[in-house]
Amino acid sequence: MIGVAILGATGSIGTSTLEVIARHGDRFRPVALTANRQVERLFEQCVRHRPDYAVMVERSCARRLEGLLRREGVATEVLAGEEGLVEVARLPEVDQVMAAIVGAAGLQSTLAAAEAGKRILLANKEALVMSGRIFMDTVRKSGAELLPVDSEHNAIFQCMPTQREGGLAGTGVTRILLTASGGPFRAAPREELVHVTPEQACAHPNWEMGRKISVDSATMMNKGLEVIEACWLFDAAPDQVDVVLHPQSVIHSLVQYADGSVLAQLGNPDMRTPIAHALAWPQRIDAGVAPLDLCAVGRLDFEAPDPARFPCLRLAYEAIRAGGTAPAILNAANEVAVEAFLDRRLGFMSIPEVIELTLERVGPSSADSLADILADDEAARRVALQLIAERPGQSKA
Repeated sequence: MIGVAILGATGSIGTSTLEVIARHGDRFRPVALTANRQVERLFEQCVRHRPDYAVMVERSCARRLEGLLRREGVATEVLAGEEGLVEVARLPEVDQVMAAIVGAAGLQSTLAAAEAGKRILLANKEALVMSGRIFMDTVRKSGAELLPVDSEHNAIFQCMPTQREGGLAGTGVTRILLTASGGPFRAAPREELVHVTPEQACAHPNWEMGRKISVDSATMMNKGLEVIEACWLFDAAPDQVDVVLHPQSVIHSLVQYADGSVLAQLGNPDMRTPIAHALAWPQRIDAGVAPLDLCAVGRLDFEAPDPARFPCLRLAYEAIRAGGTAPAILNAANEVAVEAFLDRRLGFMSIPEVIELTLERVGPSSADSLADILADDEAARRVALQLIAERPGQSKA
């Protein structure tokens, strides 16, 4: 029986992971489930799946969850705080860790799983965006397995040679092509983007995602973070990773080879497919996803992203080329700006402006230690908050 800890169990990735695990109860067991503040949802998951441990990051929420579970007669042990996340990521009975906490909040627990030599199912791209070299060095040193769960990186993983030490040069791979839907505003007139509301930005045409990731998709920062992640995962240079708009979201990414071949992974836009692939790799299991009907799809379209419409993509490329803590600064400023947009304190088109100004004001340093990274992350958040407070006349739509 394979023990699984799901960091971020109440989010879309976490709930999909539990669905896949439930289909294969003879093979996988949820040992630990974690959440930030969603007490009722985690309570329901604990009642249904009976994990050994549950973690609430908010301590008051942990006390409330423990009371609910005791009244229900559920023996799940409740832990709290960042230390609770780290503890369950290192448990000896945990074989695999689904790292699905959104944003920088998932960094330390995901790094703890790497230090403990676990199989890490990586849905938290920020761990690599913020601390790519440290994270990858830790994986190599501990013997951990790192399997990408983002649909794009999972597709690349499936299309790559199994042996790829020393960069792409020795593998015959010349280019990685990350596909992107373009989000809800791919074809919207640019002048209309000034008035975009959180509800519109979160209405993704193909995928069901959390609010923060949905906004990142609408600005294409999500794709920019994926470019950075791909560079670390596959030892690729930024110039070897391209982004291609593909509105149907059927081809999840492609890998181009020196002989002219291009390999692609296709499937319906459902996160249970890459989750099942990572859980069972190198075997295949039923994910509960309907087979792809290409005749029903009918057509597959592609176009280059418009840099004027999606400045966040340019900023991400600039950050990975700058190196050091620049990607961590980019990520921190984006998290603050997106939260302000969702709270209606910042206009949609001001998100990249705040990020760019933060990058200018917080000069990146070396990323030789986690302390360096976290210090620049904190500095970027302070600067971004100040920039947002200083901006007059923001849309309150």
